[in-house]
This record gives sequence, C-alpha cells and structure tokens, in this order.
Amino acid sequence: MALADPIRRQVVDELRLGPRRAGELADAAGMSFPAISRHLRVLRASNLVEVRALEEDARVRVYQLRAEPFLALRAWLDQVEAFWTDQLGAFSDYANKRKQE
Repeated sequence: MALADPIRRQVVDELRLGPRRAGELADAAGMSFPAISRHLRVLRASNLVEVRALEEDARVRVYQLRAEPFLALRAWLDQVEAFWTDQLGAFSDYANKRKQE
C-alpha cells in the first residue's frame, strides 16, 4: 500500500499544507530529488496525488493531494468505527448483565 512507507506519509502530510514542487518535498524529507521522485511516482500511481504544471511556467510541476481517495478512506474508517462501537457496546451490555447476575 502506498501509505505504508513513512516517507510517503510524510509527503502526504506536507501536501496537506498545500501544493508543493518535488524539490520542496525532497528538502522537507531530507532526500535527493531522484529518491523523492520514486515516492511521488508511487503516490501518483495509487491516485493519492496529482501533478499539474504552473500557469506561469509549464516546466514547473506542482504536486497536490486528490480529495476523492481520502474521502473514500474516511467513509471506510467511519464504517469500521461504527462496527467496533456496536461490538464494544454489545460486549459492555453483556458484561454488565453478567455482573448483575
């Protein structure tokens, strides 16, 4: 999974602050440009990040997060949280009932 790597999670954290150039991301991670490019390639392939050219200079590429995958992740996490809330609530009810017996 793309977010299993701590460097890629750091890149996502940086991009949460706004669009960044690859060089800025490399500096923030303390990595070389080729190394950060490999991480950005993985994030792009997983559709978590998109790249666009600046209007002022088409040679400059800026990376930014895509909202859709994170919204889907949030929806899934909400479902998992609801499941465990229900399960733990049922267990608590059961334990309280057993305690009263």
